[in-house]
Amino acid sequence: MTNPSQSFVRADKRLHNQLRHIKITPSVSDYAEGSALVEFGNTRVLCTATYEAKAPQWLVGTGSGWVTAEYGMLPRSTHTRMKREKTASGGRTQEISRLVGRSLRSCVDLKLLGEKQIIIDCDVINADGGTRTAAVTGGFVALALACKKLQALGEIKANPLKHYVAAISVGLFEDTNSTLIPILDLNYDEDSEIGTDMNFVMTNKNDFVEVQGTAEEGTFSRQQLFEMMTIAEHGCKELFQYQQKIVGEYFALPQG
Repeated sequence: MTNPSQSFVRADKRLHNQLRHIKITPSVSDYAEGSALVEFGNTRVLCTATYEAKAPQWLVGTGSGWVTAEYGMLPRSTHTRMKREKTASGGRTQEISRLVGRSLRSCVDLKLLGEKQIIIDCDVINADGGTRTAAVTGGFVALALACKKLQALGEIKANPLKHYVAAISVGLFEDTNSTLIPILDLNYDEDSEIGTDMNFVMTNKNDFVEVQGTAEEGTFSRQQLFEMMTIAEHGCKELFQYQQKIVGEYFALPQG
């Protein structure tokens, strides 16, 4: 297994297995049932949870609720102005919206939610790589805060959360010795330069919800995949601790 020395330092002074500065600020919206501003370094995503007292039409009569998500990048979240995105327009926006929705549904007992719906909106304020992983991580906090409020109001009878969920990116960086080293939590410059990058969505039980990976300038081996999985587990464990600081009183992070 690749074993980078502690002297290996990236352009932004991080070690290979080090997250960027992580900050999650809860309850930043006065009106949403739950909200959080999540920051992975210079990437900032506003996550808000909206409650609807009825399930989608196709779930009426099933006794089950729904959790869905919409993701978008604000026009000046990037270096130059981009056109305002529409979730229904397809492509990258729809792909990430579905990823966030699947990830957050994985941690909810939809029967306990009842025939109700929670919509998580993830709006990228500033993009510097890892916007989808930040959206999943912050989206969980907004969702948990919404569940806490809804239970207190009697809109739901019990806490429907089953486990924590977070996401992180990992890539293979070629050092000066032409050795491919797995690096954690890619910023934009790293993501643009490396040939292999992956996104991992994980639960606190070390289960994978989703794994997305692409090698654009070559291939990666089974061993390298294992190394990337291992470093992703390391990163998500840290992210769970950040989430726990905010939602732990309502839904404690299981130890061990």
